Amino acid sequence: MKTLNSLLILLIAAAGIWFTFEDPIPLSVDNLSSPPSVDTVYADTLEWERPRFDQRQNERHEMVEQGIKARGITDKKVLDAMRNVPRHFFVPKNYQEHAYENRPLPIGHNQTISQPLIVAYMTDLLDLEAGEKVLEIGTGSGYQAAVLSELTPHIYTIEIIKPLADQAIKRFEILGYDTITTKVGDGYKGWPEHAPFDKIILTAAPEQIPQPLINQLAPEGILVAPVGSIDDNQVLTKITKTKDGEIKREQKMPVRFVPMTGESQKQ
Repeated sequence: MKTLNSLLILLIAAAGIWFTFEDPIPLSVDNLSSPPSVDTVYADTLEWERPRFDQRQNERHEMVEQGIKARGITDKKVLDAMRNVPRHFFVPKNYQEHAYENRPLPIGHNQTISQPLIVAYMTDLLDLEAGEKVLEIGTGSGYQAAVLSELTPHIYTIEIIKPLADQAIKRFEILGYDTITTKVGDGYKGWPEHAPFDKIILTAAPEQIPQPLINQLAPEGILVAPVGSIDDNQVLTKITKTKDGEIKREQKMPVRFVPMTGESQKQ
């Protein structure tokens, strides 16, 4: 069954998840008609607040049931996270009607928000536990970080494109995602002040995993990233660091992501 599920995901991913767009596209949460409600989560002794939204709940449920669960993602925590985060607030207003379709959408600056299936699959690969510390490279619109914040309150995310980072910070504030820490910077260098990280996720593709990120991955930690050049095959890769610091790599499936920029392009 796991092989069949992986094949189904592979077929969806093969359709492509990458586009380029020339002009910045402003993102908007203007249609947030009322403040989000707050849900307090208890996980053993850990508790944190997560925002909840009434808007377009049925569409989110259908997206999960038909576009994610039916294609092989079965972890309840991941599925609940995808149901609870309002994707339409993380895309430009003129694309919001398509927010719950299983496809990527442009967010400006030649960047995209990944299709929901890929977001769910990469989240699932991280095998997150409440209380773990996560580093995300490539904040984009902030959607992936919001999904991760459903599973643990310790989310650190870096965006190299300042306008996108500024928009994401404002969006987190408006929507109530208070457990996400964001900064503008080159993700190649990671975030050593907050290292080590239990989990690391890259939402843009380097040709090789930056060594600083591997160094900042905690023992028994997991790193998930698309790897490869824009002109070559990219492969979604899972890296696990053992207790002794040994690195194990698993290639999961071919994907197509925007390239990682900054120092990564010089390697």
